[in-house]
Amino acid sequence: MTAQDSTPTEDPTPNPDSTTDRQALIASLGFPLLVLLGGLIGFAAPSAVTSISSWVTPLLGVIMFGMGLTLKPHDFALVAKRPLPVIIGVVAQFVIMPLLALLVVVALDLPNEIAVGVILVGCSPGGTASNVVSYLARGDVALSVTMTSISTLLAPLITPALTLWLAGELMEVSVSAMALSIVKVVLVPVLAGLLVRLLLPSIVDVITPALPWISVIAISTIVAVVVGGSRDNIVKAGGIVLLAVILHNTLGYLLGYLTGRVTGQPVPVRRTMAVEVGMQNSGLASTLAMAHISPLAALPGAVFSVWHNLSGAMLAAACRLSDARAGKK
Repeated sequence: MTAQDSTPTEDPTPNPDSTTDRQALIASLGFPLLVLLGGLIGFAAPSAVTSISSWVTPLLGVIMFGMGLTLKPHDFALVAKRPLPVIIGVVAQFVIMPLLALLVVVALDLPNEIAVGVILVGCSPGGTASNVVSYLARGDVALSVTMTSISTLLAPLITPALTLWLAGELMEVSVSAMALSIVKVVLVPVLAGLLVRLLLPSIVDVITPALPWISVIAISTIVAVVVGGSRDNIVKAGGIVLLAVILHNTLGYLLGYLTGRVTGQPVPVRRTMAVEVGMQNSGLASTLAMAHISPLAALPGAVFSVWHNLSGAMLAAACRLSDARAGKK
């Protein structure tokens, strides 16, 4: 779970008229629009945003610190209480999305740098808005929080290894350097945020409402920098990158849901698995690509950051419409 993902976890099927539900709806619709605005600024004024390219790594650290601030010990208790859906979901996350990325890369015959960027997105942990989308889709929010947290903590080991395995023949990938980067900008900030939460809970409770907006401003800035640095490439290859992202994300939702269905999980768990598998931490993917590969390889992550928030809102709306037709409140 990240700063963007802070929603109550007690009730997976909340009242659609509740204040919390309205706030989550604003978040799910507002975040992608702000991220899109960041991308437009980067495209329109590339020289302005590329001058702050050194901010990308610290900004991701801010996002991950915010995630740590929103975590609580009971978010991990589900591993002991209901280990099967957690294990199924996390395994699906790190199996389905990397293999789908490879499939998309081969099917579209993508250039090497873009291909590596797509694969890196697929090998990243759960997305930064997945808990909000799971909440709106009336999924199992507690499971969503746990899956995001576990996949994020596993990322320093799994993300570099999978990227090397699937993309090592396309471009040189340094597992050790990438793993160290993830430790610095993901693991350390998340654990620091969790520690602050444990030591100063009253202060954290006061600032929690501002965390989602701090997070989305940081993500929007990262997207602006990536888009600004790849402006010319966007003009040439923007369409194929968008197609790759849409295919990757949509198939992730579908196969995530089918995984839950095949393994006999209830509908709320299936919905959460769809969201958690389909939505990636694309901000991390972009940051790693810029640091270790190339600005062009960071482009799929930037596009994914915009698209998966929009598609997540649409998925949540479809789930609610399905419930309404079935007579569920």
